[in-house]
Amino acid sequence: MRKIKLNQVVKGSYVVLMVAIILGFVVSCKKDDDDVSETETHKIIFKAEGSAGTNISGAVYGIDGNPITVTGLSGTTWSSPELSTEGVVYNVNMVVNAVGADASSTLKVQIWVDGQLKKESVSSGLNLSATTSYTF
Repeated sequence: MRKIKLNQVVKGSYVVLMVAIILGFVVSCKKDDDDVSETETHKIIFKAEGSAGTNISGAVYGIDGNPITVTGLSGTTWSSPELSTEGVVYNVNMVVNAVGADASSTLKVQIWVDGQLKKESVSSGLNLSATTSYTF
């Protein structure tokens, strides 16, 4: 009879231990989800600047694979409207096309996040295409 009680105690302890481990795992996973701020916001601006005589013709930019295409541009500079994000953002990307005045023309593209320059890229030549991305 004593042997049966010992087995029951061991089995009961094992079950309690397993339940505690599973609950600990579930609670820790929930805490991880809570740690990622779903209300975090960022202000993002995409900018392009060409050298003298460069004509910017179009841009594609976006957040997390949601592209925005702008065509029919002209001039040496371009800036996107400020985009506000909420929740988790993984990356932002941009590509800008332009025609330079000559082979030494340049096109600079920039990604600004919360008022700070995060990424910049420069291309040079007559037919210009500059791209950059930033990963959070």
